[in-house]
Amino acid sequence: MRKRTVDIDEESTGFGGATLDAIRRSVGTRPRRWLIAITLLLGLLAALAMTAAEQPADLTFSTLSDPVQSLMSVTVPFLGVLLARDLRRAPSTARLTPTLLAATLLAAAVGLFGVLVCAAALALAPAGTAPDPWRHAATIALGGVLVQIVAQLVGTGLGLLLRPAVVACLATIVLPLGLWAVLGGVDVLQPAQAFTPYATVRNLLSGRMSAVNWAQWLVVLLIWGVGLNIIGVARLKRRKPGSDPTPSATARDSASAV
Repeated sequence: MRKRTVDIDEESTGFGGATLDAIRRSVGTRPRRWLIAITLLLGLLAALAMTAAEQPADLTFSTLSDPVQSLMSVTVPFLGVLLARDLRRAPSTARLTPTLLAATLLAAAVGLFGVLVCAAALALAPAGTAPDPWRHAATIALGGVLVQIVAQLVGTGLGLLLRPAVVACLATIVLPLGLWAVLGGVDVLQPAQAFTPYATVRNLLSGRMSAVNWAQWLVVLLIWGVGLNIIGVARLKRRKPGSDPTPSATARDSASAV
């Protein structure tokens, strides 16, 4: 019994340590730190631009959150692609579940940063804002975090599926937006547009979420977040044992990946 308890504790510690290691990898190189800094800067600049451009009577938490969270969600998946590339290039040192958990936590942190930026911008805005500027603030704040999480999971999924990192990064933009545009251009397919990430972003950041809207977001999460990663993981596990890198090749690939 004592041995079993020790084994369980070691597994728990190992999982937590692997998650922290994945978080460290995400900020472990200068390009990755620049990517995170650019992502946060986009959100900050969007908040400042909206505060300066919008009339005070039109300024609300929703009107601020839409551009702030939307802009950050463009670059957030790039980090997911890089973390997924770690899994592809060094599967013996980068564990799958901790890496995905770390990616989700980082995305949630970016979403919370966007919430704080929007709240600060609205609180410091000149007098004369909209009659109810904080309407649906709790739902919008939660929505901002969920937007970044789904965006990040799209990045990890496409990073597992597409080998060139540049192609995977471009796909995180082109695929969701392209599908949204194609479905919107065909009358008979327009109802399916609601099940694209871009459509759910609009709903979440407006704060007007009905039961139907939440159900649509859940479907988007299952398809774009969970589904892409399941397919990517299945493809990763189908790699032939003979194709696994040698220890020296693994170290060299890890260095080039970061």
